[in-house]
Amino acid sequence: MDDFLCGLTGRVVLPIDPTYQEARQSYNRAIQQYPLILVYCRNKKDVSNAVKWSRRHSVPIRIRNGGHNYEGYSNGDCTLIIDLSEMTCMDLNKSTNQIYLEGGVTNIQVYEFMASKGYPFPGGTCPTVGVGGYALGGGWGLSCRYLGLGCDSLEEIELVNYKGIIKKANRKSNSDLFWACRGAGGGNFGVIVSMKFRLPPRVRKVTLIEIDYLNVSTEEQEVFLQTWQEWLKDADSKITLISRIYNSPEDGLAMLVRGIFYGDPCEAKQSVRDFLILDKAVYNIEYLTFLEAVTIIGSTYPTEEKFQSVSRFVLRSFDSNEISEVVNLIKKRSKGSVFCGLSMYALGGKVSEVDIDNTAFFYRKARFIIWLETIWEDNDFAEVNIEWIKNRFPYLESVTEGSYVNFPYKYLPDYLDEYYGNHVELLRKIKKEYDPFNIFSFPQGIKATGDCYLPLLQNKRKDVSKSKININHRRFRYVAKR
Repeated sequence: MDDFLCGLTGRVVLPIDPTYQEARQSYNRAIQQYPLILVYCRNKKDVSNAVKWSRRHSVPIRIRNGGHNYEGYSNGDCTLIIDLSEMTCMDLNKSTNQIYLEGGVTNIQVYEFMASKGYPFPGGTCPTVGVGGYALGGGWGLSCRYLGLGCDSLEEIELVNYKGIIKKANRKSNSDLFWACRGAGGGNFGVIVSMKFRLPPRVRKVTLIEIDYLNVSTEEQEVFLQTWQEWLKDADSKITLISRIYNSPEDGLAMLVRGIFYGDPCEAKQSVRDFLILDKAVYNIEYLTFLEAVTIIGSTYPTEEKFQSVSRFVLRSFDSNEISEVVNLIKKRSKGSVFCGLSMYALGGKVSEVDIDNTAFFYRKARFIIWLETIWEDNDFAEVNIEWIKNRFPYLESVTEGSYVNFPYKYLPDYLDEYYGNHVELLRKIKKEYDPFNIFSFPQGIKATGDCYLPLLQNKRKDVSKSKININHRRFRYVAKR
């Protein structure tokens, strides 16, 4: 066993370890996977060693920090998980107007650190999501209309490549790689071990917006969706909202609005007046520190869920018939579902001011992201809920374009085109340049020409199936479960 693990550094977790069962889990507990080894890296050298080890032993790599990939692509059966969650150093440099983050930093960690220095940060809403995965996929958050997407503030990355070598990428050095990693970088080109972001303007307080509408009718949900898309056409760029129409046993048919306004409550109320005058609106509009606001919003996220979801980009207004059809998608929950909903994530503002070809994030001109989900608790209802999404996807697809890579859906027929639009061919060329052997791969990853997997030292190749760890797939799953 020691010979087999030789070369791995950091904290290694194996199926025989008592911490394995929890360590192997990701946020979406509907997806159960059994990696061969998890290595919790504590520095860049640990990451480099893990990449080299994986190639010597021909064990596929998965890269994980927050573990929130909705389809479990940061995990996998019989894989080596390179977990960055213990790499959490941060440093703010006022002279360069940048913040340095290691690859395992989460939203809440950077929020707390930045707030202690008097700054906000254009991060995501869920506190335990890794900043790396968030920003590399584009990075929608409740500051994006005012500060841009997460990737728009990214100034430099450090990446461990397929040879285990650390490379820097920015606008001057490896600029094609830097371009690709702003919108298509999560797990595709290497392991991102550090990032530098441009500092946003200092902000003392923001306005938190919370509006709820419980036990409404389908007709009221249709009015809400119409209000949403009309409001968004001329919305102040200082405000970013998420809205939702949903169906739950507790609230019945319902709606909500959550967001942040970079200004005072009086301005905020004026900005969202169209939502406040709707029937059954109950609201809280409060002037808080940025940290207080994002903490309140983040507190609504559970530590884990079982769900299936799909995302789309909305590039035009729905007509009245389309609004009715969209709302009807959630009128009836699947059997066993404890929640289903359609969430709308506002775009525009600073997001749309960046040229489409400036980063790999393609859908700059979309008005909002729409996300359909169903949640269940009992495993017996998993398949029927998955089918519930499958049955509704064709209509949603017919009135939208493309999907958001940070909200992946494994049943997309042409996932590369859906995630990256016209940027696909350039991304493939960059993949071939920086990862020619597809060392960094996952089910919906970008692939270089061909689909080979070559060890770093071919003359020292080992057959893992003959090692002291048996990874016969059926047998391995049984051993891991024990």
